[in-house]
Amino acid sequence: MSTLGLFVIFYVGISIGFGLLAARRVNNSTDYILAGRSLPVYITIATVFATWFGSEAVLGVPATFMREGMAGIVADPFGAAFCLIFVGAFFAARLYRMKLLTISDFYQQRYSRQVEVLVSIAVCISYLGWVAAQIVALGLTINLISVGYISFEWGMVIGLTVVMLYTIYGGMWSVAIMDFIQMMTILAGLLVVAYLVAGRLDGGVMEVVDHAQAHDKFNFWPELNTAAVLGFIGAFVTLALGSIPQQDVFQRVMSAKNEKVAVRGTIIGGVMYLLFCFVPIFIVYGASLLDPVLAETHMAVGGDPQRILPEFILRDVPIWVQVMFFGALLSAIMSTASGTLLAPSAILAKNILRQWLNLNDQQLLVALRLTVLGFGLLVLLYAYLSSSVGLSIFEMVENAYLVTLCGAFVPLAFGVYWQRANNAGALLSIALGVLSWAAMEIISLQLSADDDALLVPPQLVGLLMAIVGMVLGSLMPRFKNESIALKQASE
Repeated sequence: MSTLGLFVIFYVGISIGFGLLAARRVNNSTDYILAGRSLPVYITIATVFATWFGSEAVLGVPATFMREGMAGIVADPFGAAFCLIFVGAFFAARLYRMKLLTISDFYQQRYSRQVEVLVSIAVCISYLGWVAAQIVALGLTINLISVGYISFEWGMVIGLTVVMLYTIYGGMWSVAIMDFIQMMTILAGLLVVAYLVAGRLDGGVMEVVDHAQAHDKFNFWPELNTAAVLGFIGAFVTLALGSIPQQDVFQRVMSAKNEKVAVRGTIIGGVMYLLFCFVPIFIVYGASLLDPVLAETHMAVGGDPQRILPEFILRDVPIWVQVMFFGALLSAIMSTASGTLLAPSAILAKNILRQWLNLNDQQLLVALRLTVLGFGLLVLLYAYLSSSVGLSIFEMVENAYLVTLCGAFVPLAFGVYWQRANNAGALLSIALGVLSWAAMEIISLQLSADDDALLVPPQLVGLLMAIVGMVLGSLMPRFKNESIALKQASE
């Protein structure tokens, strides 16, 4: 077996070992879901950074940048990073004081059981695309490392099995400890590869920058027409706002040891994510200059730009650099996959199954582990079907948060900042937001068949209608009471 293959086996073994070791700290559901609310700032930063730094950051974002330039990555990393910054600045402190176990607990406390269940279902559905993207990337990576000996499909199975093993046993403790170790591996591995690529280019870093600028890759802002501007805003808010009411983000914030750590760790982690995403972009662009034939092959029709970076590493760098890179890549994917696998499982067990089955805390702990297993198997099926129809990793991630943008963000934001927000407003917001978004998506699909497009992105329509629903639903009882009072006064 190759040196690279032996390294992967060793790394996987270490990951499972740390997961089992972390499981010794799990005594109850709070330990499993929030690591006992005890994480220091450096681990909080690491685990927040790992929220997004997965397959899309290493493979998906650079591939999109190669095709579309800076304008194509407004959703990720810009929207994703600002999601974390917004959470730290506007939500972390207020939610931390409420001592919640899951983000869905907020909707139950602020509104009702109905809203809690509806949001929980929406959040769980949204995670299918996100976790599937990580599993697809694991399958691709293992297939490449094994030089085709392990198929892409079996690579997904093996990768998911490893992640499920340490997540099932250790929960958030496993996720947090592995996130810290994996962040160190990511930083070291990608920086070493970037240094090697820069050293091989005659002009170093500036050769990449100058070439990208000459080919208009740094054009970030949209053209000044309505469709382009609305498309830009829609792409940004999908992740910047739609991923705020997500359990994996909430889970990492609430696992901090105090409110100050929760705020600082989240903001610093978000800034780190935004800055460090440009490292794999630089590596891929530099690789395309060093090996233009490889880049042209995958940028052509039928090619896969997501393969430029891993294939360049396998073909053009020494074995020790291959070990560093694939260690970083596996770390990035596994850290994101474990957190995003745990998050919907926690919501499903805590906010839906616990009350329906009347579970005590120890029974809830068992249910949590079983839901991780069940959700993992469902994700595997979804990942296989998504890859079969040709969805890219970037598309899976970007599409994941449309439903929570339209159905969960407005009740959360208004519930935190508007005292008059009530249960009627939340229910109407969810109904109008999700239904209008779904209707516009159907219309958009019909138009795309005729090579036409909507002027307004469906998610912006859904977000606007969600706001309208919240305001109308919350104020209608007041207007009704005022009209009754006026009628009685006139009589």
